[in-house]
Amino acid sequence: MTATLLFVTGTSTDVGKTIVTAALAATARAAGAEVAVVKPAQTGMAPGEPGDLADITRLSGVTRTLEFARYPDPLAPDTAARRCGQPLLTLAETVAGIESCADADLILVEGAGGLLVRMGEFTLLDLAQKMSAPVLLVAAAGLGTLNHSELTTRTLAAAGVDCAGLVIGSWPAAPDLASECNRTDLPAVTGVDLVGSLPAGSGAWDRPEFTSAAPGWFDADWTDRYLRP
Repeated sequence: MTATLLFVTGTSTDVGKTIVTAALAATARAAGAEVAVVKPAQTGMAPGEPGDLADITRLSGVTRTLEFARYPDPLAPDTAARRCGQPLLTLAETVAGIESCADADLILVEGAGGLLVRMGEFTLLDLAQKMSAPVLLVAAAGLGTLNHSELTTRTLAAAGVDCAGLVIGSWPAAPDLASECNRTDLPAVTGVDLVGSLPAGSGAWDRPEFTSAAPGWFDADWTDRYLRP
């Protein structure tokens, strides 16, 4: 496959994965890349309702998006699938779906919740191993993030999966002491570079403001390595 792969996971749910994915897509587009975004499993949405991919399109302008399964209950995808009687998403069909975007320059794959949440018969970690893809970790700013981030980066390392970097998904306008300290401590405890930070509330911005600002939220050298065609 000629496309560059970048997977996006979080230390937990609600840390800003979708907005970070939108910012990555906007930054790559600004660098001239053709971008595809894949969300293997969407939960908590009825058929036809706008989900995470709609938010990514709204913010970044990327329209090439794929979703393989959708479940109405706001639960882990495997649990949500069983509750509504749908078959579990398989690793093979997910790999095939992602590979269908191989003519893009960059394929962004957003997981569900944290690294080990089961998207069907597999986790994002299983998928990253299968496709030899690096994983970008989105972390919270405040208390608890050091433990969650180190647990996740250790799991990636033990599985032989490259962690592409850490991004703070929502940096507060008035950061507290813990948040300020965590900016220094996150790279120290994980051994992974902090390569970006998004301002809190940026998911509510309009597209011109969002796409104009997004490239400045990531380290320029990191952007050159992972997002440029």
